[in-house]
This record gives sequence, structure tokens and C-alpha cells, in this order.
Amino acid sequence: MPDSLSVPSRFNGPLESGNGGYCAGLAAGFLEGPAEVTLRRPVPLDTPLDVVREKDGSLRVLDGEELVIEALAVPEFEPEVPGPVSPDEARLAAARYRGRSDGLFSRCFVCGRAREDAFGVFAGQVDGRQIVASPWTPPSWTADADGHVLPEFVWAVLDCPTYFAIYMNEELPVSVLARLTARIDTPVVAGAEHVVIAWPLEADGRKRHAGSGVLSPDGEALAVARALLIEPRER
Repeated sequence: MPDSLSVPSRFNGPLESGNGGYCAGLAAGFLEGPAEVTLRRPVPLDTPLDVVREKDGSLRVLDGEELVIEALAVPEFEPEVPGPVSPDEARLAAARYRGRSDGLFSRCFVCGRAREDAFGVFAGQVDGRQIVASPWTPPSWTADADGHVLPEFVWAVLDCPTYFAIYMNEELPVSVLARLTARIDTPVVAGAEHVVIAWPLEADGRKRHAGSGVLSPDGEALAVARALLIEPRER
């Protein structure tokens, strides 16, 4: 039987498509180690998607004939991570969260203000630093039998804060995840408080880059990522 994946509707970003980080994490789960995942179009919800493995080790995710996701292993991915943010600093930063209670991402399962069962990853600017942060305590249902958070949920929380890092000192335009490259070095434990951080890297026209990480309470980087977001062309 060919490989396939499906994104449950509860794990949306925009209401009608999957959270980009979660979808990227599902695709990365078919590879070993760090992975680079490119989202070619919004990922439909509750839809079986075919996973096609290529001879070079990469893979494609298809909705019928349409290319939805591409992914490849990147074992050399080793991003630099800024100095840690403490849980207390993260809690103060979350009070500065700029996410709206309405709009395109207001019901995202990671960062949506309008959703009671969201993860509550509300990343706001850390005082005196060009970095955003939020505390995050993964619920038990995100974990496997060993209590380790499933990788797709770690990828999901590595995604959303990058948007608020990129536009930390700007208005918040529409901008969508196009590519996420991530590595998980140490299991994230459900039920324990962690700190999620993100920081801006570079801007090139409509393209914006940011880094992100999931930290233990004592500042160890458990998972790190680099995101590319793109602002859609004006019509």
C-alpha cells in the first residue's frame, strides 16, 4: 500500500487548511532526522494525501495530481540559537502578544485567540531583545506512550511564533509559511512547561526569514527551526 497522510480538521491554521508547521511535521515524519519541508499550496483538511518517495530520498505529497508538499532530509542543518529566555520572561512576553481575536489565523490551533482549545503559544516581544517568546505546556494528548510530544506538534509550535518575530516592529500583514526546516534533538515532555522563542533573520522583498526554538525551563534548545514566510502578491 502507498504511504499517505491526512490532516485532521482540528489542526487547522486558517479555518479551511492545515497549520503549516503541523503539516510540515507530518511530512517530515516520513524522513529520518532534520528535514526541510516546502508547502506548495494550502493543505486540505480531512483529506487523504498520497506520499510519493523519490529515488533521491526526498518525497512529495499529492492531492490527486496536485503537488501540495515537498520534503527532503537535511542532516547538516545546525542553526545558531540566541541566548535563552527564562519561563518568567516568556510569561511577561506573552502578555505583549499581538495576535488578533478575529481574522485569518484567529482560530489556529496553536496561536488562535478565538479558540479555547488552542495551545496558547502567544509569542510576544521579550523586554529589551529582538526576540519573541511564549511559555508552552504541551497537553498529555499530544504525546506518545513515553510521554514525549509527537514531532508534528513540535513543528507546529516552531511555526507560529516566527510570524510575530518577523513583524515584531511592524504592522501585521498577511504572510504565510512557505518552508520550514527543523530538527528535534531532545524529546519535548508533555505536561512540563517549556519556552518557545523566535527571532528575525533577514528580509528579501516579500520573503521573510526567521528562526525558532523550543527550550527546556533551564534554557536547553530541544528543537530548532528556520522558517521562510511569503507575503502574497497584491491583486
